[in-house]
Amino acid sequence: MKIDKLIDDVIAIEGEYSNHPADRGGPTRWGVTEAVARRNGYIGEMRHFPYDQAVAIYKRNYWVRPGFDKVSSHAPRLAKELFDTGINMGPAAAAGFLQRALNALNRNARDYADIKIDRQIGPQTIGALEQFMRKRGASGETVLLKAVEALQGERYIKLAEQRPANEAFLYGWLANRIG
Repeated sequence: MKIDKLIDDVIAIEGEYSNHPADRGGPTRWGVTEAVARRNGYIGEMRHFPYDQAVAIYKRNYWVRPGFDKVSSHAPRLAKELFDTGINMGPAAAAGFLQRALNALNRNARDYADIKIDRQIGPQTIGALEQFMRKRGASGETVLLKAVEALQGERYIKLAEQRPANEAFLYGWLANRIG
């Protein structure tokens, strides 16, 4: 899995600069919110936030730190989805979706033990993923990906139901972030 290609794909969806009045993220460039840019040391105007800093943030905060790089060696399409979901919803949400899906697909712990839903990719999550992939083979990644995307879609709809201003984004979320 080439992380640079994934980052380019995300930035193509996110676009350059935005400051949509309904977006709680506020000023955003390359898909990086002002709050995230500030936490990572950027002090300038968001309209001028450099592309290379966005790339570095994506690699560090949304690929390596949450452990999606480790998922990639077992299930690259799934890792791509977790990366994108992590950018849009936070890495912990994406990791939690994976953990929930793994637990639901373990056939009542006959294939592997349930894992704690701690929303972090650690040795237990990777171990469960390895066992799942060994048991289910190549088609298992497709099913696991569908389960994660179903949880993601449900969350998008819930966000729109809970905050009507989010309806401005729902169509795009479903069109660009799932599948």
